Amino acid sequence: MRLPPYAVRRPLQLLGLLLVAVSMVPLALAAVVATAVRPRALLPLRAYAFALMFLALELLGLLAAAALWVASGFGLRLRAAWSLRAHYDVLGVLLAEAVRFARLLFGLRLVTDGTGWSPLSDGVPGSTNAMVVLSRHAGPGDSLLLVHTLLDRDHLRRPRIVLKDLLRWDPLIDVYLTRLPSSFLPPGGDTERLVAELATGMGEEDALLIFPEGGNTSPARRSSAIARLRGKGLLRAADQAERLRHLLPPRPGGVGAALAAAPYADVVFVAHAGLDALSGPLALWRGLPMTGEVRLRWDFVPAAEVPRRPAEQVDWLYREWESMDDWVARHSADYPSGT
Repeated sequence: MRLPPYAVRRPLQLLGLLLVAVSMVPLALAAVVATAVRPRALLPLRAYAFALMFLALELLGLLAAAALWVASGFGLRLRAAWSLRAHYDVLGVLLAEAVRFARLLFGLRLVTDGTGWSPLSDGVPGSTNAMVVLSRHAGPGDSLLLVHTLLDRDHLRRPRIVLKDLLRWDPLIDVYLTRLPSSFLPPGGDTERLVAELATGMGEEDALLIFPEGGNTSPARRSSAIARLRGKGLLRAADQAERLRHLLPPRPGGVGAALAAAPYADVVFVAHAGLDALSGPLALWRGLPMTGEVRLRWDFVPAAEVPRRPAEQVDWLYREWESMDDWVARHSADYPSGT
């Protein structure tokens, strides 16, 4: 289903925010009762506090967006360099606060693994070039954590994000990522064209974030992806996909389009472990509070070492995905299952 236009969507978003704000009052009572009946580390109250904080950050972000719209000459200079920096700064602050509350309420801990490259404050040198960041997709929080990490650390980056059109129902995402360099993929949209347009003209502070799997891992999606590959006659790719235990097979079209549009960009593959158990509402409830670390592995590939021929790129992408899958398999035992 395609989203309605801006003039219809924005009033619906504001109405949705109002309904959520009103519902926070009875939800507070429900959280107190649920905690009294089944305390379990005060999880109902913690979840309520996090939801309240998220709503407050959403409203503050929208107020900041309105102020920036006025400051830009009522929208006339929203694409000016200072305006883009200001929008990234506001997003960075909002995400940093969300992660800070997640650490406080749920025990969230981010740890980088390996020394190939890292945006964390760990002394590992970072790239001074434009980057294409290719990440696995698992759970609702990995996009926010990755964008937070890229914005918040020593090797500051301005993320360009490829995400599903459906996420525009969130007013904060809709407002900020419409103003910043991003692509919303509608159902049946031309992914490769949109990704190529987004990758074109990246500077040394820019990082294009792509999730080549196209969605969260599930048995049904895994079977469908393998069947799709076999249906296209891509038997080798299907065999490689069957060897993946925790990841979906990557879709090389968008990756190839990004690398063709920005051949000078370095590439970073991101694997993470610890978010799989938080892949849905029930799993989220069972997996919190977190008892382990969310581990991130950043595998850095300089632009000079990136294959350029399409067939070689596909093989290279699958090899990297198999390496990520092996890494996730080694760490998956450290986390509770959300299934």
